[in-house]
Amino acid sequence: MATTRTATTHWEGPLLEGGKGVVSLESSGLGRFDVNWPARSEEPGGQTSPEELIAAAHSSCFAMALSNGLAKGGHTDITLDTRADVTFQPGQGITGIKLTVRATVPGLTAEQFNEFADAAKAGCPVSQALAGTTITLDASLA
Repeated sequence: MATTRTATTHWEGPLLEGGKGVVSLESSGLGRFDVNWPARSEEPGGQTSPEELIAAAHSSCFAMALSNGLAKGGHTDITLDTRADVTFQPGQGITGIKLTVRATVPGLTAEQFNEFADAAKAGCPVSQALAGTTITLDASLA
């Protein structure tokens, strides 16, 4: 069954001259998050950015894909800590995403784990949606 998730943004003002917005996670109702240009191109200052939201989506999607792949491979004692760093360059856009995962999966060699991680990176729907961006992976067992 297909699902649709929705977020909305209300924006006011010109981007570079004090414009600001609020992103609302409509489907879950979990929150509203302030956004503006300085939070995107300089320091966050307590606000989020599209890139941080992409990082959240990518790290969670990758962790789900990796967990599923490991479970299908017979490994159910799984602990994953995943980070996504999304790099934004004003004037160029998103220039790269680095996924980092540290895991505890008893019974796997580093080589076997890296095969599962590479497959998860390729199969993760968010990775697929961001295929036009360079995505690197640093995967290791703890």
